[in-house]
Amino acid sequence: MALFRATAIAILASYSASLSHGFSSSNAVTSCRSAAASSSALSMGENNDRRTFLTDGVLALTAGIASTTLNPAPASARVFLDPAMYGDQELRVSAVDSLRESVRRALLQKPALAPYFLELSMLDSLSFDIATNEGGPDGSIIKAVMTSKDTDAHTKSLQECASVLIESKKNLRKLSSITIADAVALAGAEAVNAVGGPILPTQLGRTEAAANAPIPSSMPPLNLFTGEVDNDIITDTFRTAGLTEREMTALLGCLLSVDTIEKATPEGDWKANSKPKFREAGKIGRMSEYKALTDEDIESELAKDGMDDDEESYTVSGDDGWYIADTFGTGDDKFGKRASKDKLELSTALKNLAKTSKSTTQYSWVSTLLLSKDLPTAQQWVNKYGSKPLLYEKDLKVAYNSLTQLGVEYTGGKYESLLKNKKRKTLNDDELDFLR
Repeated sequence: MALFRATAIAILASYSASLSHGFSSSNAVTSCRSAAASSSALSMGENNDRRTFLTDGVLALTAGIASTTLNPAPASARVFLDPAMYGDQELRVSAVDSLRESVRRALLQKPALAPYFLELSMLDSLSFDIATNEGGPDGSIIKAVMTSKDTDAHTKSLQECASVLIESKKNLRKLSSITIADAVALAGAEAVNAVGGPILPTQLGRTEAAANAPIPSSMPPLNLFTGEVDNDIITDTFRTAGLTEREMTALLGCLLSVDTIEKATPEGDWKANSKPKFREAGKIGRMSEYKALTDEDIESELAKDGMDDDEESYTVSGDDGWYIADTFGTGDDKFGKRASKDKLELSTALKNLAKTSKSTTQYSWVSTLLLSKDLPTAQQWVNKYGSKPLLYEKDLKVAYNSLTQLGVEYTGGKYESLLKNKKRKTLNDDELDFLR
């Protein structure tokens, strides 16, 4: 009986030690030694009863639980990415297109929001800390922005962009769903495309932070890109997230370019249709005989067409203020008109970086940072990007894709087996030298 009790206590002590293993090696050793001593004492004493056995067992388990509580596990990946999260491809494409159209509509109504959508995406991703594996693009920036008590114009613009994404997510839930983390990344890419930039590839499938999850302590300050923060802090933020100077140059140059293009574009009627007006049949090209049809003429013709129609009418009253994005035309107009009429090269801002001033952009501080003597690598890439637009667009696509996947861990079937724990490729690993 004494031998049985000794064996049982040893098993309990081993379980206690296994709980504390990985949290505190010293606690594990201490637990093992105390368990061994208890086991020896029980095996030697023939007078120990069942009460002693149960008491010692509870003490061993309590020690293990206390060790686990007092020595928490190190931080692990907070953002998981499952490319197959949305399942059916048609539903995924529909959800993504609806979100992009919502962002494009917001930009048409207020083009000045373009750089702020990009800021949201950058701040969300730059919350990743490569040393602690904390943070990452999980949509926590939305909570940080919406709970901010600052009332300056910059914060209000970020809140306006966040509200667009929240509302769009609510509307999408009726038919399909999309995580707020993916919405933030997609909105940043759409803002670049809306001002004439390239379509930035964005991997889908990020998990979003829980509703009651705290904002990561690694979250950058919301005014990181306002010029109020020291340039050294901005550089350290990119380095802490694991990005290179080349990637930082491409991303900050994009932020500067988006704002510069937006401010250089004259305002117009965002509902105006750029296509030819409705004309009287047979009069195209005959300006001398041209007669524009009035609203009354059009209504009269439409009424004639519906006179013999006994089916239910689908006309909705009070819809004069509605806006439906015109999806016919080129791929560039797929989600509505661009915020800028001309397709300008993003590299132009980097080409003229030395001439940047506060009168032309709110990101004039980018010039001081990227042309600093302390960042010779950044200077080198500013010169290359300014003279080679194709190289810049290529690098920007890679940099943005890397930015929006900082700290993510792939999960789900074949993606997990192929990509989990795989080292992230940077622009410095690029072997395509033909564009340099």
